[in-house]
Amino acid sequence: MRPRPVWAALRRRPAFLIGLALLLVLVAMALVPGLFTARDPAFCDVALSRRGPTAGAPFGYSLQGCDLYARVVYGTRASMVVGVCATAAVVVIGGLVGLVAGYAGGWVDAVLSRLADVFFGIPLLLGALVVLVAFPSDGSTPAWQTTAKVVLALTVLGWTTLARITRSTAIQVKQADYVLAARSLGSGHTRILARHVLPSAVGPVLAWATIAVGMFIAVEATLSFIGIGLQPPVVSWGIEIAEAQPYIRQSPHMLLFPSAFLSLTVLAFVLIGDASRAALDPRTRR
Repeated sequence: MRPRPVWAALRRRPAFLIGLALLLVLVAMALVPGLFTARDPAFCDVALSRRGPTAGAPFGYSLQGCDLYARVVYGTRASMVVGVCATAAVVVIGGLVGLVAGYAGGWVDAVLSRLADVFFGIPLLLGALVVLVAFPSDGSTPAWQTTAKVVLALTVLGWTTLARITRSTAIQVKQADYVLAARSLGSGHTRILARHVLPSAVGPVLAWATIAVGMFIAVEATLSFIGIGLQPPVVSWGIEIAEAQPYIRQSPHMLLFPSAFLSLTVLAFVLIGDASRAALDPRTRR
């Protein structure tokens, strides 16, 4: 399906427009947080600890007396970086493994498929927890190293689903008449993969990857919540939620706003992913 008809189909879906609007706001927060708040998320006043929303602080204050609105805005960047980087790495690794396995077939397919089955049998959250416990971070670890460890843990265990998607696409496409014709005309395997197999996998991969970004963001928040994901001084929604846990009854605002932004972010990617999958699938396109 060509880009223009796909875009026309997406524009007719309210879910896509809502998800896109949310995503644009979140991306702006991640890239230019200064547009949304002039306060420093690291500036704290213990005298303001756990105070509720006021005119100058619409989300209230955290346990250390930091402006919670500024913390939530700046926390968007860490979550988006983890989600996007992990998804990009998974697309490259899983897509390559799946395409090679499906197109080559035979013993190559058997070996790569069994390897994927081994990793697929490990729950993503549990496996990431084991990896991060084996390579711990603390407050002295540079922010980029902590983020890279989380991305690596999600990548190592999250590529199997995409590998299965691209493998099934490669198996279907390599049997098509136009691929057989290209092979008979002397096209090499690399050319066939690049010009015929890979373009056919773009639609399913795009739909899955969009939803996967939200999934990885949710997993990162869970890992940060239990204390083995991102670590201070990194600003993260999961860290804010963990800090709010003991004070849910006394200071519910500390939990409400980071959780709301996390839910909206996951919702935005799910809406866009579902709409993209429907627009790219000729069986559901209207």
